[in-house]
Amino acid sequence: MKILSIQSSVAYGHVGNSAAVFPLQRLGHEVWPVLTVHFSNHTGYGAWRGPLLDPADVREVIAGIEDRGVLGTADAVLSGYQGDPAVGAVILDAVAKVKQLNPAAVYCCDPVMGDRGRGMFVRPGIPEYMRDQVVPRADVVTPNHFELDFLADRETGTLDEVLAAVDVVRATGPRDVLVTSVLHGDSEPDTLDVVAVSDDGAWAVTTPLLPIAPNGCGDVTAALYLAHLRSTGSPARALELTTSAVYAVLEATLAAGTREIQLVAAQDAIASTEPRFAARRLR
Repeated sequence: MKILSIQSSVAYGHVGNSAAVFPLQRLGHEVWPVLTVHFSNHTGYGAWRGPLLDPADVREVIAGIEDRGVLGTADAVLSGYQGDPAVGAVILDAVAKVKQLNPAAVYCCDPVMGDRGRGMFVRPGIPEYMRDQVVPRADVVTPNHFELDFLADRETGTLDEVLAAVDVVRATGPRDVLVTSVLHGDSEPDTLDVVAVSDDGAWAVTTPLLPIAPNGCGDVTAALYLAHLRSTGSPARALELTTSAVYAVLEATLAAGTREIQLVAAQDAIASTEPRFAARRLR
């Protein structure tokens, strides 16, 4: 599979394309990374250096790929954090071009906006832009629980409420929704759920809740779910493989005692076809 991935990049650590590209390549996929920023490190450190790329420059890179006559061979477009509507417009234009050239291509959007305990951490206006302009154009979206509630304009506290919120989001356009970090009233202590919903049904995987929340795991999750969903055609199987790989990354990161996710150390688990967690059907 060939994936056009339009995201941020860091020299040190793993977020954005620096988190998505290696796992996709480890699975055997061809990735065309287009950078929206190139920072020294992720912004969670509070200080960083490097350029925020002008949307016109991002557009030029994509145009250069089109000049090679290969844009229509892309099977998917992947995007993550969009800090400026102008960058979002470039991404949506790229999606439209790819789909015009290859109607079978899909767009996977990780609608990065915020998280429980932190609230929204993007610029004012970005959440509304994601909800109203970007998500309806996506085929696959991967919000966390907090972001799902915003996209559906409701608070959810049970699995049934989560599924109802997913239905609201799916009615706007995307057919496949993966909800991460789902905490609900029926959860066992020290666990969390990841929920996948498609036209074929809904499934959940429950994993232990590890005492770690490093940057970049959402970027890895979106990339892996897109890859496994397209490769297997099964949301349940994609959910199992994705959650198992991400959990292994978190375990390796916790064991190493580092702030940056341990993608290289966990690469064999990322490539494994034997998931540790089984999906259960919700409906």
